[in-house]
Amino acid sequence: MTQVFRWMLRLVTALLVVTGIGLGLAYYLVSRSLPDYDASYTVAGVTAPVRIVRDTAGVPHVFGATDEDSFFGLGFVHAQDRLWQMTMLRRTAQGRLSELFGARTLKIDETLRRFDLYRLASRSLEVQDASTRAALEAYSAGVNTWLATVNENALGRGAPEFFLFDAQIAPWQPADSLAIIKLMGLQLSSHLDREVTRARAALALPPERLRDLMPDVPGDGIAALPDPGWRDDAALRRSAVAEAAGPDFRDDPLSPFKRAAFAGASNVWAAVPARSTTGGTLLANDPHLGLTAPSIWYLAHIGLQDGGVIGGTIPGLPVVLAGRSDRLAWGLTTAYLDDLDVYLERLDPEDPARYLTPSGEYVPFRTESSVVRVKDAAPVTLRLRWTDRGPVLPTDSFGLAHVTPDGHVPSIAWTVLSAQDTSMSAAMALMRAPDVATGIAAMERHVAPAQNLMLVDRDHIALQMIGAMPRRSAMHNSLGRLPSPGWRAENHWQGTFSYDLNPRFEDPESGIIGNTNNKLIERPFPLHISHSWGDSQRITRWQSLMQDRPVHSRDSFVETQLDAVSPAARTLLPLMGRDLWFTGEAAPQGTTERRRRDALDLLAGWNGEMNAHRAEPLIYAAWVRALNRRLITDELGAPLAAEFAHPDPLFLERVLRDVDGAAAWCDVVQSAETEDCVQMSRLALDDALVWIDETFGGTLESLNWGEAHMAQMDHEVLGDVAGLGWLVNIRYATGGGDHTLMRGRTAGRGPMPFANVHGAAYRGVYDMADPDSSVFVISTGQSGHPFSRFYDNLGERWRRGEYIPMSLDPALAEAGAVGITVLEPRP
Repeated sequence: MTQVFRWMLRLVTALLVVTGIGLGLAYYLVSRSLPDYDASYTVAGVTAPVRIVRDTAGVPHVFGATDEDSFFGLGFVHAQDRLWQMTMLRRTAQGRLSELFGARTLKIDETLRRFDLYRLASRSLEVQDASTRAALEAYSAGVNTWLATVNENALGRGAPEFFLFDAQIAPWQPADSLAIIKLMGLQLSSHLDREVTRARAALALPPERLRDLMPDVPGDGIAALPDPGWRDDAALRRSAVAEAAGPDFRDDPLSPFKRAAFAGASNVWAAVPARSTTGGTLLANDPHLGLTAPSIWYLAHIGLQDGGVIGGTIPGLPVVLAGRSDRLAWGLTTAYLDDLDVYLERLDPEDPARYLTPSGEYVPFRTESSVVRVKDAAPVTLRLRWTDRGPVLPTDSFGLAHVTPDGHVPSIAWTVLSAQDTSMSAAMALMRAPDVATGIAAMERHVAPAQNLMLVDRDHIALQMIGAMPRRSAMHNSLGRLPSPGWRAENHWQGTFSYDLNPRFEDPESGIIGNTNNKLIERPFPLHISHSWGDSQRITRWQSLMQDRPVHSRDSFVETQLDAVSPAARTLLPLMGRDLWFTGEAAPQGTTERRRRDALDLLAGWNGEMNAHRAEPLIYAAWVRALNRRLITDELGAPLAAEFAHPDPLFLERVLRDVDGAAAWCDVVQSAETEDCVQMSRLALDDALVWIDETFGGTLESLNWGEAHMAQMDHEVLGDVAGLGWLVNIRYATGGGDHTLMRGRTAGRGPMPFANVHGAAYRGVYDMADPDSSVFVISTGQSGHPFSRFYDNLGERWRRGEYIPMSLDPALAEAGAVGITVLEPRP
């Protein structure tokens, strides 16, 4: 027995030693890709030494003798810190994910190939101005120099992910950067999804109930929806409420195509000097995108000959998208411009390779074959088709099968799909603009994605919508709200409107301008901007906070960014509970009635703040979710109801106030009894409390919203890999919610429907009276390397609502530098 024990001990010891050696070797190989921020390199492509100073937060301050040298340095640091992220963005735009991930991403690649995104980006390189092309070339050279350095010095392939995927890294090209701009356009848009969802609902509901479910934001001049024309198609009505044939590729973390609920969102506001405590203009901006690890944002300072520029960049793009110079600051929100239309193309019954045109003739689609290489499977050959307006999409994407009649195929027109896209040149000119007027003029060249651009210089503020605005006919069949017949000439775009017709607001008498993705302006179709907006709630809270003070400061703007009060909760809760509070008899502990009474007592004293440490936000959110499900599942069926996973406060308010008979939603159609909204509210509260008990347990008082509203910043590739998630994923308990200024968009689905998955991954507040007192922060860290101390170094600050200095002063950067990299020109 002793001998057996000894041999077992030796075997275990040997296994531990081998495992230790293996882990040590793995760590050594992976850690080789951690860049040395104090190294010097001799490189080709710069005219003089480039200094890259990384401050205490890991933010690089890039100083070159020429603009091209500085852009070279930016490309170098982007590649040092975010090489895997950059190559993934490029592969996504090219439709080449399946080479790494196999059949899982084939549908994503197919859709990108049909959009022809990368080729359109390559063609748009020709229309950029000379200085922009020079910047793109220099940036690409900087990226490629780091790639060469990795190869020459065996620096762990540049990122640890490359050890898990047999992937060759092609040299970076200027077109790669242009493709990423278009890729961002896909992520920010919601109109394709909204048109299809509206069409499905229109097939399932009478017009008056559709107005309840997808209400117009108050003030919209459209009183009735247009007749979709195909409402009498019985087969299509059945399809509209049917379950999808398979999983939806929009739910894959690798997909750039998101559901409408996760389209871009943001907040931005500004004040003139007279409304500022410092006597200078103020600007606050927090763009909202999907939360990932690392963040899509990367903080950087670029030294240009016209002066330094600092702010949020996206790896792969040589521009500061949100930030400031010494003279000008700018911020962005998604404009929700209706810049996409879905068409139904009628096929020739005799030859499905042809489609009907307004002339009454059938003409052939433009076609092309494209081969997608798939890991561990045979290549797939796609047959791509285009009409004269845009690409034809397969019906098994975006839910299009539910709304496409037999003998038809769907196609789209979209400003993002322009080969004459000068958006990069516009962004380059903005960084050099000395004042608001020059910045507005520069952005005339911006095509897509459509944004609301806030600009402030020392004396003036302005909000300008940027992006090409399609010119539609006033006779358009669906007013751009639903898929429309492609063979009708009145549905075709007639070019774009003049930039002068894009909404613009300058130095208003109130002294403050802001946007929270709310309805920007009221104009009749076709100058309407949009029928669908991203916010009807946050804007009311913002107005209140702005009007509370005669003057504002940087600190008050920060306070507003971090405000967690939900105006939706303050409106809906009294309506849901008005006939439930303080009614009924006392109930014993452990009964449904007692638990309901305890919940109502807690909510009665709540002010609507979605505080991470309170129980009331969780009870309220679960109640609203349960009520929404009870109201709509009955009419729509579970598959279509799932498309409305995020309750719309305007819909619920219409129902609870019985606006235009909307209380009809409270009656269960399949029931012989006529139910009212009081019953639905009570039953929904019971549903919510059962779900809370099953999910969290404990007493109601012990609950906290932060546990349910955990910010999920997951690595898009490794986050679901067993044993690696704990290393690469970042989690924080957070406050806020779907309708707070500190917006934390909830998942809406899955076992944790209130997880925070989409929010302000970048925050910045700028004071132009003292620009170097400006502050900013991102949600994770600067590095994309999980072993780097800069992988999540800013995340805890972000969670606590803290910021870091945003200074252009080289001396301040060097005073606390964690490293200085020098790029010496090769002789």
